[in-house]
Amino acid sequence: MSNQAVSLVAAELERRGMATVAIQLLRLPAEKVRPPRALLVPFRHGYPLDAPAAPARQRAVIESALRLLEDKTLEPPAIVEF
Repeated sequence: MSNQAVSLVAAELERRGMATVAIQLLRLPAEKVRPPRALLVPFRHGYPLDAPAAPARQRAVIESALRLLEDKTLEPPAIVEF
């Protein structure tokens, strides 16, 4: 699924009352579509959680994304860099 599609789905889920975080590889689509919350990661395409053999980094990405849901000071739409 493309970055834009993920952002559009996230926005629709938010309108229906479900909080979301999109993990984005590219800033431009996130800025264009403006998902409610986006975690911008610096990894290569196809690896939004980093390399398959990097479980500590993968966990750090997921924990960062979940923290965006807990942050009451974050005003959607928000793009946060990992």
